[in-house]
Amino acid sequence: MEENEREAVRKQAERILDKFGKTLESVKLKEKKIDNKVGGFRKEGQGSLPNEDFRRRMFMNAPDKNDDFIIAEKKSW
Repeated sequence: MEENEREAVRKQAERILDKFGKTLESVKLKEKKIDNKVGGFRKEGQGSLPNEDFRRRMFMNAPDKNDDFIIAEKKSW
């Protein structure tokens, strides 16, 4: 692309952005009402005892572990 073509594209992009910015200035937004309520938490129960056999099998099958932690890649699949 030659220099004069680049300059024409730059000026066109600048005009588009200016027009877009001016259009955004005229947009009126409604104010949202925000409640100060906190929710979405589950009620805590007594829980259950862990299954030691399951834990032992999980650690046996884990390719990489460190004491009480299984080391795994994040989002590798």
